[in-house]
Amino acid sequence: MDFVADGLEFTVQGVDWEYHEKAYLMLHKPAGYECSQKPSTYPSIYTLLPAPIRQRGGGAAAGVQAVGRLDQDTTGLLLLSDDGKFIHRMSSPKHHVPKVYDVTAKHPVDDKQVQKLLTGVVLDDDPKPVRAAACEKTGEQTLRLTLTEGKYHQVKRMIAAVGNRVEDVAGLHRSRIGSLDLPADLKPGQWRWLTAQDLAAIAGAPAA
Repeated sequence: MDFVADGLEFTVQGVDWEYHEKAYLMLHKPAGYECSQKPSTYPSIYTLLPAPIRQRGGGAAAGVQAVGRLDQDTTGLLLLSDDGKFIHRMSSPKHHVPKVYDVTAKHPVDDKQVQKLLTGVVLDDDPKPVRAAACEKTGEQTLRLTLTEGKYHQVKRMIAAVGNRVEDVAGLHRSRIGSLDLPADLKPGQWRWLTAQDLAAIAGAPAA
């Protein structure tokens, strides 16, 4: 007799679990954590997840993987999965999944800086200008920046390229991926499963 396993509830060592064939998670990444299985200085984000999720599947490639990375001092929305196709699609710059960052700058932000970010700035590792898909001032020293690619330290380097810098403490926060906002009730260090609606809001449901 066939039955649908997804959503099946069971108990592991007295803890209730819901079965998921593939894992799709969101994590509110706090500051002071590295997006690495083998962190060098700070604790790993994977320590924030329960063991059954960290160890899904078994073998050398067990567990979920972060979809892209956030710097140790960057906070906000982070996706994790054990679906390789999903990870590739979400990480690849070819798919232009927009990611929204709330930035607190060291110095006041002016309209000229915003215009430069929209027009494009040159980073030191690529002569081709990179530009924000959207950018708006949200305060004297704050702005909201939308990117569709993910170069190394891109936000910080773009802000530096227009003559400013990201504030060292709590200066960079990712608030949205696609049309999916970080829920207000998901506190730093907390995680939850992505719903079908969440997946559709990111970039469409994952391939079967």
